[in-house]
Amino acid sequence: MNSAKNVVWQGDYLIIGAGPAGLQLGYFLQKAGRDYCILDESAKPGSFFEKFPRHRKLISINKIHTGYDDSETNLRWDWNSLLSDDETMLFKNYSKEYFPNADVMVNYLSDFANNFHLNINYNVRVVNITKPDAFSVQDEQGNIYLGKRLIIATGLSKPYAPPIPGIELAEEYTDVSIDPEDFKNQNVLIIGKGNSGFETADNLVSTAAVIHVISPASAKMAWKSHYVGHLRAVNNNLLDTYQLKSQNAILDASVNQIHKVGDKLVVSITYSHAQNQTSDLTYDRVINCTGFRFDRSIFDSSCQPDLTIHDRYPAQTSEWESTNIKDLYFAGNIMHALDYKKTTSGFVHGFRYNIRTLQNIFEKKYHDKPWPSQRLNANTEEVLKATLARLNTSSALWQQFGFLCDVIVIDDDETRYYEELPVAYVHDSEYGQNDLYFTISLEFGCVTSDPFSIERFHNPEWAKESPYLHPVVRCFHRSELVAEKHIFEDLYSEWWGKEYVNPLREFFDDQLNEGQEEMQVA
Repeated sequence: MNSAKNVVWQGDYLIIGAGPAGLQLGYFLQKAGRDYCILDESAKPGSFFEKFPRHRKLISINKIHTGYDDSETNLRWDWNSLLSDDETMLFKNYSKEYFPNADVMVNYLSDFANNFHLNINYNVRVVNITKPDAFSVQDEQGNIYLGKRLIIATGLSKPYAPPIPGIELAEEYTDVSIDPEDFKNQNVLIIGKGNSGFETADNLVSTAAVIHVISPASAKMAWKSHYVGHLRAVNNNLLDTYQLKSQNAILDASVNQIHKVGDKLVVSITYSHAQNQTSDLTYDRVINCTGFRFDRSIFDSSCQPDLTIHDRYPAQTSEWESTNIKDLYFAGNIMHALDYKKTTSGFVHGFRYNIRTLQNIFEKKYHDKPWPSQRLNANTEEVLKATLARLNTSSALWQQFGFLCDVIVIDDDETRYYEELPVAYVHDSEYGQNDLYFTISLEFGCVTSDPFSIERFHNPEWAKESPYLHPVVRCFHRSELVAEKHIFEDLYSEWWGKEYVNPLREFFDDQLNEGQEEMQVA
């Protein structure tokens, strides 16, 4: 048992991490009047951004001039702001740059915490977490913090080292020099084709003799996959130098081993697209840029959360709760385990909405509060009006395409419109047990060819083939999909025109009439 004199805080919600995720959750808990405390090992919030990204340019856009006056719609192109009711706490008030400097994020997060007087204990380094009943979190000074629910918002905090013999000879993205002069006339191998790898390579183009970027799979471009974690244009200058024969190369190959020969590093590789050809390549330096992983070392063995995705993420339910530890939740980019490399939960502009949804889950699950909703009459025109309003303005459906959805539950007694539920959660929860309900989402279609040369179709019946972001409405009877309607993408993403409204009206009309008839028979 913990000595009472060591317990410095005890309450309902204990959050570890005062980065953007911890601050966002703290804001919503405070707004709901809940008892919470945030712990962080640094002296101020958002300390991660004091060092990362290493070359200081954020790849999250800050588009200020959109042509819209509505702040909700503008959040579609504001990827850095946290959600709040205070317009002064929008990121556009801190930077006018499209790709801001990371130092601005540090200042912004500090002001956000101070503006809302969030309950944060700084300089608290957690060393052990146990769960005899409530969660007991001990810091290095021996202080104890007790929480009925624990939320980990520390992100992917440890570098991921791929299982390559000799990987310890590589320098880490987290620590390698960012001074290009340190790489003059050197041959450099960068392991990893993500943004950190290409960001590092781009920094060395003017000084390194040869730069090779390697991974088994080909580089994936964000403008083709629609996943913002894939290679972004702001970091892809190296591709020009490769294709235009400027000494650099992108290698699709596995690294088998790294070993030292004299003052050089010899790297044994197997090519992915050359009938398993092998080769030994010699470099002056090797840099590991394979990303980060979740660190569960602070958990006692009796309450360690299970891991998933090459042990890089904590395994989670559709409520972002640990699959094996009750009342342990995750917030921030580690929520990305549920939509890995598909949508935007790994980034501020995605997980800020997840966290608002998580707070609604807390309110419903632990405090018997109903999910925020709008009451509707169960007729086509009212359902259509509510749906169009959301499709044309919602930033959550826009950013969390195909992952978050709105839900309309049709009932004889009361029809309700619920906002921003995870698709998987809908079908896991009581909402999926209703006799008739609709989900509303925005989704991309599949792009298999050149995304800049796609044949488009005008017939509304072909809307399902739309490769770009477009509305999708699905009708369910007790989690069974009975009908689905895709609406064509629009150049301006405004679905008010009759060519969009009429097909959607017809769909709602058919499904409401048919569904209500079946409910009456039942």
